[in-house]
Amino acid sequence: MIDITLRAMEPEDLDILYKIENDMALWHVSTTNVPYSRYVLHDFIANSSGDIYTDKQVRLMVENEEGKAIGTVDLVNFSAQHQRAELGLAILQTYRNRGYGKATLEKIIDYSWKILHLHQLYVVVDSSQTETIKLFLKCGFVQGAVLHDWLYTGEDYQNAVLLQYMKDK
Repeated sequence: MIDITLRAMEPEDLDILYKIENDMALWHVSTTNVPYSRYVLHDFIANSSGDIYTDKQVRLMVENEEGKAIGTVDLVNFSAQHQRAELGLAILQTYRNRGYGKATLEKIIDYSWKILHLHQLYVVVDSSQTETIKLFLKCGFVQGAVLHDWLYTGEDYQNAVLLQYMKDK
């Protein structure tokens, strides 16, 4: 079993955040379409309260068994009224396909229920990312709607799949 740790961001995480946020291969599956400077990311780390009610989001670092930061997991678009948040997960390429994604999803789901008392998590995944979709389904997410022409790659539009994980379902 893979043992990962989720922790708050630290100033020392600037390099990994810089690498993830400026990975153009990830931009079409996020709302990012411009590079982030180190200054902007440093400011984000420094000014993040870590409180989902204040920031409407929370970003946590994913550490492997050796204590090395290998990715991030986010809860964004938080709605206190509806007790839900959108989930984002980025594991560095070097650490993919080793079980870290699954371990991270299990931890963030547990955190979302026991600490944040959310009712629902959801994720929007490019429909061509079949391995990612399989990972979420394996972790208990269910497929909802297909969102046609939802993601623009810079060349064409891709369909996306809405996946949901609901507490007590």
